[in-house]
Amino acid sequence: MDVKIAPSWKEHLENEFNKPYFHNLVNFVKNEYKTYTVYPPGKEIFNAFGHCDFDAVKVVIIGQDPYHGPGQANGLCFSVSDGIRKPPSLLNIFKEIKNDLGKEIPESGNLERWADQGVLLLNATLTVRANTAGSHQNKGWEDFTDAVIKKLSDEKEGLVFLLWGAYAQKKGAVIDEHKHYVLKCAHPSPFAADRGFFGCKHFSKTNEYLKKTGKTEIDW
Repeated sequence: MDVKIAPSWKEHLENEFNKPYFHNLVNFVKNEYKTYTVYPPGKEIFNAFGHCDFDAVKVVIIGQDPYHGPGQANGLCFSVSDGIRKPPSLLNIFKEIKNDLGKEIPESGNLERWADQGVLLLNATLTVRANTAGSHQNKGWEDFTDAVIKKLSDEKEGLVFLLWGAYAQKKGAVIDEHKHYVLKCAHPSPFAADRGFFGCKHFSKTNEYLKKTGKTEIDW
């Protein structure tokens, strides 16, 4: 079926698009967009893939659900569109970057600039009904994003996977840790950040690994 996704990803994921679960998922999502307010906007569902080609991926950050408030979700996990107030988890991410690397907290919470450098910002579920967290879970998105993670683990080498919180760590169980650099810590949400996210230094550790393996560091 014709899925509006970047060509490099289309080639690697073609088999997924033809599976029965994906057809069911597409029908569910289309109906939701017709019936309710759903985020992100339809054209941004696969934004993470559009900004970060399969061949360009260096780092993978795994999130859970898109933000479900007006104007927030833009298809990249933890990211919000320009001009939107930073949600607490994102603010904590920027605080850790400041503590780790000394970089000031940016005005915008739009993480497209990370994605354009090879950071795949992948939510487990790519759509959500407005004001209803988790409303599109267990409809097929998780099967699709599991396949994405496995494809990256199997077909690439030397990626950095940042797994924040129990959900991301469970989802990352398919990653071959002999081939890739996997960093784990608590989730950056206000409920968990003090239990190991603050002080994790994942951003400097990522750059040290990229440098060591001959890749360009990320400008966080």
